[in-house]
Amino acid sequence: MAFQDHFSGHATDYARARPTYPHALFAWISDQCRHHDLAWDVGCGNGQASLALVHHFQRVHASDPSEAQIAAAPSDPRVTWRVESAEHSALRNHSVDLVTAAQAYHWLNQERFCAEAQRVLRPGGVIALWCYGRTRVDHGVDDVFDELYEHRLGPYWPPERRHVDDGYRHLPFPFEPISDPPRFEMAVEWDLGQYLDYLRTWSSSQRFLKETGRDAVSEFGSAFASAWGDPVRRREVRWPISLKAGRTADD
Repeated sequence: MAFQDHFSGHATDYARARPTYPHALFAWISDQCRHHDLAWDVGCGNGQASLALVHHFQRVHASDPSEAQIAAAPSDPRVTWRVESAEHSALRNHSVDLVTAAQAYHWLNQERFCAEAQRVLRPGGVIALWCYGRTRVDHGVDDVFDELYEHRLGPYWPPERRHVDDGYRHLPFPFEPISDPPRFEMAVEWDLGQYLDYLRTWSSSQRFLKETGRDAVSEFGSAFASAWGDPVRRREVRWPISLKAGRTADD
């Protein structure tokens, strides 16, 4: 089936500029699983989550419909990289202990993907879906960020982005929820150049560039520089993570 491809055209930049997920997130997800033979990382992109999962599972099946994204993923003998959709995988029935979708669920056909997850998961298997929204640095930087995010690039965000902004609260989740998961946050130490490179990987930034020929992030560069201070100063950049976790029914 067709898929929403917002990242293939800059897959290498995406792999270089995106933040990584906290180790504690994968440790907690692993603790919810009864078995640790096989995990399926859906919409794996450049494989950030896939490579973290190999520390908790014997094998990882990492899939993405984008050939460019899979080509940008690093080689690892424990990971099987596959170009395939989330809604139709090559996995056998009831063969998977964990299904994950990191910053991907909002792009999928949720009903068809959830049915596929039910098919491949073992009884009592775990599914974990998460996303991260707006970065936070400090009030000055965040004010410039919000102006870029909401006003300059607002019309260029795909409509599915609203599900990230509301933390997946309104997307279907036909699994038995795991109650009270911890709150997780991503945090990195970046200089201004790294921060701006990340903003350029947004789907809205790329769409704005394609349609106008202009780099919206560069147009806000002086405002960001004034708010940031010394551009080589490394500052903490944070993203709150919204997580949905649940299980399939036991036999």
